[in-house]
Amino acid sequence: MTFADPRNDLAFKKIFGDENHKNILISFLNATLDFKDQRVIVDVILANPYQVPRIPELKETILDIKATNKEGEKFIVEMQKKDLGDFTKRSLYYTSKAYVAQLPKGNNYTVLKKVYFIGILNFNIFENESYISRHLIINQETNTQDLDDFEFTFIELPKFNKEIKELNTILDKWIYFLKNASNLTMVPKEYKTIKEFKTAFDIVTQTAWDKKELEVYDYMALKEFDEINALMTAERKGLQKGIEKGIEQGIEQGIEQGMETKTIEIVKNSIAKGLDDETIAVITGLDVTIIKKYK
Repeated sequence: MTFADPRNDLAFKKIFGDENHKNILISFLNATLDFKDQRVIVDVILANPYQVPRIPELKETILDIKATNKEGEKFIVEMQKKDLGDFTKRSLYYTSKAYVAQLPKGNNYTVLKKVYFIGILNFNIFENESYISRHLIINQETNTQDLDDFEFTFIELPKFNKEIKELNTILDKWIYFLKNASNLTMVPKEYKTIKEFKTAFDIVTQTAWDKKELEVYDYMALKEFDEINALMTAERKGLQKGIEKGIEQGIEQGIEQGMETKTIEIVKNSIAKGLDDETIAVITGLDVTIIKKYK
């Protein structure tokens, strides 16, 4: 059995953004935000439900999840596989934009509802060891949350290293699913009795996908590979250029610091008399490369 990688943009949207399976998103939100009792989400309205994107438009498409609960609170869930820098600023931007978008023309600020941002990252951005961190606006003196309309939760997948036998919570199971589903060949017994997970595994079973979905999934995976390869190539070229520059500077510095004044004078006079590099090397005992650099 082959499962798609839930971290792929298309698969992620297909899992959590389907109107017919909103219970999956609800389960994930309740587990991630630790909602219990009166805070439990029972229903959501999807602002951007799943549909297969057209390949020519993928470059401009942001495949995140946006939903609203019955109290009008907003939820933004985004999967980010590559570290493009400034992800925290990006999350602030999207959250504040969603907050402001609620405001009607009459500037009635009382209608503004809380916005939750959940970022699932395939890289690390914080120094803390926990794979999940929640960020609130806190009063520094009283340590109370007086401004409570923004809340940020970040899940750093590389920090999650639990084995399947160690999955004690629903959140643990969701993170393990996101990180490892594509490496599994069957549905683990720990998931089979939970409806939301059974459906999630059904969704990522690629044999049930149509041709267009498989085409877009493969396109996104290849596009990501090309971007990573381009980045690695640029880094290699930058490193090589840095090494060459360092060698050049080291030779120049060695010429100035390592050669005796008398030797430098001999090199200068020999060059002035038109002697070739090999002859100067024999006279001074220096390497031809150093003489060439000095010239």
